[in-house]
Amino acid sequence: MNALNQAHCEACRADAPQVSDEELPVLIKQIPDWNIEVRDGVMQLEKVFLFKNFKFALAFTNAMGEISEAEGHHPGPAHRVGQSHCDLVEPLDQRPAPQRLHHGRAHRRSGQRRRGPQVMHFDAIGRVPGDPILGLMEAYAQDSNPRKFDLGVGVYKDAQGLTPIPQSVKLAEQRLVDRQTTKTYIGGHGDAAFGKVINELVLGVDSTLITEKRAGATQTPGGTGALRLSADFIAQCLPGRGIWLSNPTWPIHETIYATAGLKVSHYPYVGSDNRLDIEAMLATLDLIPKGDVILLHACCHNPTGFDLSHEDWRRVLEVVRRRELLPLIDFAYQGFGDGLEQDAWAVRLFAAELPELLITSSCSKNFGLYCDRTGALIVCAKDAEKLTDIRSQLANIARNLWSTPPDHGAAVVATILGDPELKGLWIDEVEAMRLRIAQLRSGLLQSLEPHGLRERFAHIGVQRGMFSYTGLTPAQVKNLRDNHSVYMVNSGRANVAGIDATRLDLLAQAIADVCK
Repeated sequence: MNALNQAHCEACRADAPQVSDEELPVLIKQIPDWNIEVRDGVMQLEKVFLFKNFKFALAFTNAMGEISEAEGHHPGPAHRVGQSHCDLVEPLDQRPAPQRLHHGRAHRRSGQRRRGPQVMHFDAIGRVPGDPILGLMEAYAQDSNPRKFDLGVGVYKDAQGLTPIPQSVKLAEQRLVDRQTTKTYIGGHGDAAFGKVINELVLGVDSTLITEKRAGATQTPGGTGALRLSADFIAQCLPGRGIWLSNPTWPIHETIYATAGLKVSHYPYVGSDNRLDIEAMLATLDLIPKGDVILLHACCHNPTGFDLSHEDWRRVLEVVRRRELLPLIDFAYQGFGDGLEQDAWAVRLFAAELPELLITSSCSKNFGLYCDRTGALIVCAKDAEKLTDIRSQLANIARNLWSTPPDHGAAVVATILGDPELKGLWIDEVEAMRLRIAQLRSGLLQSLEPHGLRERFAHIGVQRGMFSYTGLTPAQVKNLRDNHSVYMVNSGRANVAGIDATRLDLLAQAIADVCK
């Protein structure tokens, strides 16, 4: 036999004869046809024969599930001292054979221990195309060009091309190391101190919603977790409601709400001329079915960078009120547009004018807590009692999503915003990041001017936040990547924060080359 394993003895009588190596080949030739069985999914060959008034079963199992017979071949010596090549089944007189024990346990046949071919449950599962941004990261990493640009990944980068940890965060973490006494769970709504300070950061310290206990924050794993919690909340507690997203929007918005089972629709946001189209947006909003949810970007629109003006926001508010829509405001970049307070203007306007509102907040960018996954879903309700009802639902949904949120990032935020000195340092650091992005925008326009492209790309100076919808076509983006090692997503969205300020002229030259 080829690649066969000898089955161990299951039962042996003390008075059973042993079959020697010399006797076994002679006996095999006298045995009739093999009996083929499948035991526990494993194929076995078995022959039963008589020897000295005892019935023996000779069994072989192919470890690969394929059994072949080789004429005149027999297994080698037994693996354990005292074991024969055969399994004693029972004597001819049918008396039960006493069980032989090995190391205090019943001895099992080796074929029962091994696994042969099984049903492959995963064979029908295909491969999903990877996230294009992750693919872009890999291509950038493999590019040996020392003059390459990474304008694809949506993280803030400093002048050295690094995503830094703010000094305020490091100081807060050191305090936590010195003072923390437990790593126990923090509850369904997360860190209460974090909930308090994030409410104040988003809605304002003097907000009447906070004093009237009409607003509450549920801590989530990042802003993405807040979006997912809002999606499941809408699906479970507001059945039948659709959600409307800007066109374009962050791609994960699409998948999160679709996965929750919501009908996803779109309203126009940027026109074919790569400009904000507020009139088309308002016209579509006026047709949305009553009661549906509309997702709005508070500031630093992702991916375009185009933000609504104060007057635009007032007009949107009127349509929301008239159509009885539920606004969900995604607030992922507070402080990166026009400032911490200025960026919250639209959120606070809607909170003051409407009885109900959903807000998703992220601490990834402004606190640099990308990998610590720190965010919140803030709910504004008509009164404290209704808020309690809603928060009970959110805690129940969160329990089935992540049980309790991670603590570290929330504790850092609570420490910073709860200490005047650390908070002041953090405000300065956020403002420095904001100003650097604004300077990169204006610097790029200046570098494009000698090429006659300043007017064509003037929108870069109008946009806010880390991202810019450049207006470059997919073919131009590919040309930049292949011939100039400038990496951005195919839509032409560029992460302005990834620009190296010392090489603005080089980037401008590359853009000019692909625009010829």
